[in-house]
Amino acid sequence: MNIWIAVAVTALGCYAVKLAGLLVPAGALERPLVKRLAALLPVALLAALTAQQTFADGHTLVLDARAAGLAAAAVALVLRAPFLLVVAAAVLVTAAVRAMGG
Repeated sequence: MNIWIAVAVTALGCYAVKLAGLLVPAGALERPLVKRLAALLPVALLAALTAQQTFADGHTLVLDARAAGLAAAAVALVLRAPFLLVVAAAVLVTAAVRAMGG
């Protein structure tokens, strides 16, 4: 039964956050600093998530096949490859390094 309490509390919390966002005055959202932060925050969060998922295993720092896949994706991005090709390059390089025992 405890899991349903957690689900209900989480649902109410999400609703409260959404409601709080609707209550922010429009003038506050038009400030240049808020606009810059709103544009940069998702990029920073995605970069942090990518780094954490690539270089962490629990509480330890690792350098394995995922890092090679990320490097391949970075190279494909620098070469301005289409997004699906970037993902495919990362997947193929990660799989190849793991297959070689890395």
